[in-house]
Amino acid sequence: MRSLTSLCRSSWLSRTRREAPHSILFSNTLCTDNSDGVQSSRIKIFDRHFRRKQLDRAAWLMRSKDSFVDTVAENILDRLEDCKKTFPTALCLGGSLEAVRRLLRGRGAIERLIMMSTSHDMVKLCRDAEHGVQSENIETSFMVGDEEFLPVKERLALKPDGLFLAAILGGETLKELRIACTVAQMEREGGISPRISPLAQVRDAGNLLTRAGFSLPGVDVDEFVVRYPSALDLVEHLRAMGETNALLQRNTILKRETALATAAIYDSMFAAEDGTIPATFQVIYMTGWRDHPSQQRAKRRGSATVSFQDIQKQFGSES
Repeated sequence: MRSLTSLCRSSWLSRTRREAPHSILFSNTLCTDNSDGVQSSRIKIFDRHFRRKQLDRAAWLMRSKDSFVDTVAENILDRLEDCKKTFPTALCLGGSLEAVRRLLRGRGAIERLIMMSTSHDMVKLCRDAEHGVQSENIETSFMVGDEEFLPVKERLALKPDGLFLAAILGGETLKELRIACTVAQMEREGGISPRISPLAQVRDAGNLLTRAGFSLPGVDVDEFVVRYPSALDLVEHLRAMGETNALLQRNTILKRETALATAAIYDSMFAAEDGTIPATFQVIYMTGWRDHPSQQRAKRRGSATVSFQDIQKQFGSES
């Protein structure tokens, strides 16, 4: 599973500062990944080619509605609805495009929507699903492209006063599976290898928004506990979301005995009385604005006309 870390994600966010014909940017990828890069100095963490294969597979498995993905998409769109501004043009990219489009329902007064994914099959899924969307006066176009290199010539991301919305999985995600994997590998193999990619912490998300130059950055967190009949069902759900391990240095071989031990340990440590197992998903929501003179700004240091001592005296006298 991929994550947004201060190392691998900052290069992409920094490019969102350049002006482009989009007034809102959705990044609804549950976990985002590193670019393949053109500079040899860039550290490659994730396998971009395998990432496309993951989304191709997910497009075929994602044929029914996913309540968890729909909930995350609704929460992103609720944040859009809370904004009193309108956004004529929007770019939506990531792994859950279809859910955002289906649940948009006129929020944000969007007139033109661009849906983009690295996977041709995922884009085709969204295009096919467009026929089932309730009638809306939204001009929708579809594009195959890498989110790390937006194919919008040299003008990337947001207009001034444009809005960036994103949802990613945080560091507490799948903590039960991590524990079970670690114990099983130590028992069966005498060591551990990363089966789940490193995930972002809340402070990473806030730092990235600030480093990228967004104004009025905001980060908040939701935590969901989803119950599954077995560990195998959890893995199948991750595959259907396109959110399995895509580390470049991943171990591509999982021994059968280790897999069985992982499932058994997961069940023995975390199973409920009804036999189901819990899986924690921590979702980090990120909000940022492209700088604009009309936005709220902090006053210049030293420009205050009232001291804290005066405030303390006033409130002290009232009490």
